Amino acid sequence: MQRRVSEIIAGLAVIVIAVAFLAFAFSRTHTQASGGYILHAQFGDIGPLKVGSPVKIAGVTVGQVTKTDLDPQTYAAVVDFSVDPKVQVPKDSSAAIESASLLGGDYLSIAPGGDDAMLKQGGAIVVTQSAINIESLLGKFVFSAANFATKAAKGGTSQNGASPVPGSGKTALPGLDGAAKTP
Repeated sequence: MQRRVSEIIAGLAVIVIAVAFLAFAFSRTHTQASGGYILHAQFGDIGPLKVGSPVKIAGVTVGQVTKTDLDPQTYAAVVDFSVDPKVQVPKDSSAAIESASLLGGDYLSIAPGGDDAMLKQGGAIVVTQSAINIESLLGKFVFSAANFATKAAKGGTSQNGASPVPGSGKTALPGLDGAAKTP
């Protein structure tokens, strides 16, 4: 009986600690409902942007992404986001999905325009830049570097069409009959 009481107390302590941790995590991630006005933007690709991601102007967080959806007619990603009511966004502003680091942490960046008219509740930013897929870019770079190294090792032509001149360490340009000109 004594053993069961101690197990029950230990179990309750674990549950209390877990609830305290969840409450702390919830308060730190800013997942509470925001009190800003909602704007929209369409993107060709939002990458790993998620609901709850920050919305920033000049690096300062001014809101958060509230919804992501797919437009069934255009197949564009529609992003709804809230902006702090103290911050007014000009109508000619642009939006881009940017990455905080190579490890992730994407956010919606707004570049304010110069228009005197401001976006209101439900307004849309029409000038947008989709997310850049870092993994894809790195893959292309590695593939092209490996392809270049393979061609160089085989003595193939370079990307500009020049072919190596044997024994000279120089390349001949196409149309010069394989002879390299020296200055």
